[in-house]
Amino acid sequence: MLDYDKEAERYDTLRGGEPRAAAAAEAVLGLLPDGTRRLLDVGCGTGIVTRRLAAARDGLCVTGVDLALNMARQAAARLPGAVLLADSRRLPCRDGRFDAVSSVWLLHLARSAEDVRTIVGECARVLRPGGVYVTTVDKAAAHNVGSDIDAVLAARPRRAARDAAAVVESYALDHGLEPAGEARFTGHGQGRSPRRTVADLRRGWFVTLPPGGALADAFAARLADLPDQDRPRPDPVFTLRAFRKAG
Repeated sequence: MLDYDKEAERYDTLRGGEPRAAAAAEAVLGLLPDGTRRLLDVGCGTGIVTRRLAAARDGLCVTGVDLALNMARQAAARLPGAVLLADSRRLPCRDGRFDAVSSVWLLHLARSAEDVRTIVGECARVLRPGGVYVTTVDKAAAHNVGSDIDAVLAARPRRAARDAAAVVESYALDHGLEPAGEARFTGHGQGRSPRRTVADLRRGWFVTLPPGGALADAFAARLADLPDQDRPRPDPVFTLRAFRKAG
């Protein structure tokens, strides 16, 4: 697992920067009902998406929350006075406070299925009746674009996706959230090259391939043998799901 406090300084540069953030924010906004006034962005990271959400609509008040201190500091620089340092499993917000809640690229990071269930429950708790929760699902699957890199990585050990769409929907339903829409957006600048994939492997990007282990080294060697080491393969396309709180 990546250390997001250490990743904070270079996170945006390695994740597509502003073009990817713009695509994500536009997709989230497209799923928010007209009249949304208070939005909580859970797992806001550096705030690169959160800032765009806040600037997109007159009268939209956006609050960000993140657990990693250095991520939250960067977000706070982009949104002064509007970022909380907190665990998404225990949101420091009262019940029904927000018209909408978003969590972009968060649920796949949860350490257990129970943590995902808890996060979804917390997002539901702070939503007002009729409010909408928007979240990315199936993030790992989005990165499989059918490239030669994916062919190499196909043999790596797998774990069940924490953010599988069907699983997230089941948790949402358990917490009184009903399906309310879907959108997709391109992860601009995230197309993998072999050399970049090896670097990600060395940094702990792939949770089932701990850096420095024999298995990780074997995959690194296979990736290093691929042609066009610095040519990015196609960008991933991410999926957002929206859920409306009953009442």
